[in-house]
Amino acid sequence: MSSQTRLKFEPWLILLGALTAIGPLSIDMYLPSFPTLEQELGQGAQLSLASFFIGMAIGQVLYGSLSDRFGRKAPLIIGLSIFMVSALAASQAHNMHELIIYRFLQGFGGCSGMVIARAIVRDRCQPSQAAQAFSMLILVMGLAPILAPMAGSYFLTAWGWHSIFYFKAGFALVCLTAILILIPESHKGPFASLALRKVFNSYWHLLRDKTFIGYTLSSGLAFSGMFAYIAGSPHVFIELQGLSPQQYSLMFGTNAFGFIAASQLNAWLLRQEYNMLRILHLALWIPATVSTLLCLAALMGFDGLWLLLFGFFSYIVSLGFISPNAGAAAMAHQGHQAGTASALMGVLQFGLASTIGVLLGLFHSDSALPLLSILMVCGVGAFVWHRLVVVQHPT
Repeated sequence: MSSQTRLKFEPWLILLGALTAIGPLSIDMYLPSFPTLEQELGQGAQLSLASFFIGMAIGQVLYGSLSDRFGRKAPLIIGLSIFMVSALAASQAHNMHELIIYRFLQGFGGCSGMVIARAIVRDRCQPSQAAQAFSMLILVMGLAPILAPMAGSYFLTAWGWHSIFYFKAGFALVCLTAILILIPESHKGPFASLALRKVFNSYWHLLRDKTFIGYTLSSGLAFSGMFAYIAGSPHVFIELQGLSPQQYSLMFGTNAFGFIAASQLNAWLLRQEYNMLRILHLALWIPATVSTLLCLAALMGFDGLWLLLFGFFSYIVSLGFISPNAGAAAMAHQGHQAGTASALMGVLQFGLASTIGVLLGLFHSDSALPLLSILMVCGVGAFVWHRLVVVQHPT
């Protein structure tokens, strides 16, 4: 492969991976402390998680527009500073109401890393390089949901729940320092206007862009299946299949490592000059086929442990090929508004995942069928949407 399209695993990519990991780190690391938080601060730990998601959803729209107007670096520094200060404030919360407010601010500030990291990749990389870069970001980001709960449990046991928020603040400080050293301003212009009408028109134009919305929602639907798996798998595997929490953690970690390994294989294939869109086209068959077979098997009474383990593993692994390639394809023609496009991508995908979570809660039952049905909707929906909507431009 030519040096123009080959991408090396450089420090700035590791930093961008760390920035995108702030979201999962902030969620998964403090989950083990929920019982302790409710004992000391009162009921409502789940609301503190919901407020974090709301802050993320609102913040993504704002940072997208700001980064297209003022460049990538300044909004990123401001967002991480908000995250760091609110994490320190959360460590000193006296009641659950205060924690809920500080968690909202953490989500509002921390999402800057997720949005702007994607925009920086678009600024600095060609489409094929961008797909490699997103695969590399997944390698770093994918470690967060594996390591964060274990780290959170350790901090909780050793130093109490306050230390979890101290760690988050320290992590943000390290990222801020690294940004000043490793990340030059990548957005050279033209700079977008912040006039409300023009911002609205930018989002409206993106929503009408078949290429952008096609790749974004096909990836978002497939990824929502993983969100359903995260939300519903404890019930299916621990309560229905009888796995111990330790066995469940091993299964969860195995799937996460499979996801990471697939993303790295995707990067290798791209370096060997395999076509990015061809890989995506083939990968989308996997969640559609696997989820349909799992759902049909459950309807016929075949929902054994090993069948479910293999099916979920296959679904999650396919996302290692779908997410980076669809993300790169969606952003390929958005250089003039990469921040806005990245923000809308995050909001749409987060909105889909949240909707899936609500549906899963509404159809809860003593079987795996609700989870498998939603998984099929996501997998088949991603496949069909991609075929019907996407206009594949050469990249």
